[in-house]
Amino acid sequence: MSFTRFLTSRTFLVNLLVAAALLAIILFITMKGLENYTRHGQSYPVPEFTGMLPAEAQQIAQQQNLKVEIVDSLFLEDTAPGAVVDQVPRPGHGVKQNRTIFLTINSTHPETVTLPQLTDISFRQAQVLVENSGLQVGNISYRPSEYDNLVLKVQIDSIDIHPGKQLPKGTHIDLVVGRRPGNQTTSLPDLIGLTLDEAQSTLSSAMLNSGVIIYDESILSAEDSLSARIWRQRPNPRVTQNILLGSSVDLWVTVDQLKIDDALQF
Repeated sequence: MSFTRFLTSRTFLVNLLVAAALLAIILFITMKGLENYTRHGQSYPVPEFTGMLPAEAQQIAQQQNLKVEIVDSLFLEDTAPGAVVDQVPRPGHGVKQNRTIFLTINSTHPETVTLPQLTDISFRQAQVLVENSGLQVGNISYRPSEYDNLVLKVQIDSIDIHPGKQLPKGTHIDLVVGRRPGNQTTSLPDLIGLTLDEAQSTLSSAMLNSGVIIYDESILSAEDSLSARIWRQRPNPRVTQNILLGSSVDLWVTVDQLKIDDALQF
């Protein structure tokens, strides 16, 4: 029998149909098995773990046939030690069973940084070093010196501190700066419309200090205080252009946009 006649024979066609049917059955069984194994199309929303302690998060995860794993930590002053502060995937995101949710918790101890060498350099240099090291410039005071704007001492609560000391990240450190005899002044910056952090940074750059901070009745929570902006300051830069170095500026803050807009118009 020739090859061509074999391809058109009844025997070949029957065998071909049987092989195709078997292949179709095998593919169907394989796909159904994979679908069942991966639970195709089935997903479950990730619970909200933020604020929970790890043991509580673990219990909730087990109830939802999920797993949790702590992968990082950071320090937040206004959060309970050990509490979950972030998670991946985010709450509500659809995931399959047995998926691992990665958690970031609040450290029980604040992150520490090393105090750099700040004395015998200019205030501007010291300010950059302070900010780059994760600290913040606190109060600035002046003492008579033959060198203008040279940092003479670094203090916390009027106690001298020295390079190499370990401090909690974000600590405010006070700088004692040299000033030649005589009344030296600086331009008073206009802080209206700035956030409190922006205003304090601007004052430090101008070698001034923030004085009393007054929150109005619109500020009801910690979140409000973070988003609040300056609507009034004393001295008023529209009246007083220059003030003595190291002077304090009182700040009024609000989240009332109308109050801020009115202040910016004047």
